Amino acid sequence: MQQQQKAIFAETEGEMHNTITPIARRHGERYELDLVLRNNITTKENPLGVFHPHAELHHIKKENIGLIEVMGLAVLPSRLKQELTDLGDAICRGSDIRSDETLAKHADWVEFFLKKYGTVNHANITEILQTETGIVFSKVLEDAGVYKRTDAGQTCFRKFIAAL
Repeated sequence: MQQQQKAIFAETEGEMHNTITPIARRHGERYELDLVLRNNITTKENPLGVFHPHAELHHIKKENIGLIEVMGLAVLPSRLKQELTDLGDAICRGSDIRSDETLAKHADWVEFFLKKYGTVNHANITEILQTETGIVFSKVLEDAGVYKRTDAGQTCFRKFIAAL
């Protein structure tokens, strides 16, 4: 995380990296303004972007984070609806997920999270998959944050605000 904080450059080799997107909303008689900081810098480790969902999360969300997510709503790819249904069935049947071309990308994730649960069956698999998808999506949002929710990230954010 500390290294990512150092990756915030206005430009490199003439390529501009930063932009800001304002979002205005009305709440009753008052207005609320969000200023969304964006940075498109890439690295060898993160060729799609340092502030983009990282590769280990692409089985759930590979697409860029948009303004809908910034405003607190999750937009997941439509492919997940069928994939998660099929994945739940495969888990409950004890099928080899790695042998299924569509589901194989979820295998490491399933092996990791199933250890947390005792009995997994058709009665609870939907709730488990929804919970675990939410956990992955929260990590996607953390990856996309220019200033991380860490002490170092918040220190950098305060420094940025003070410079305004």
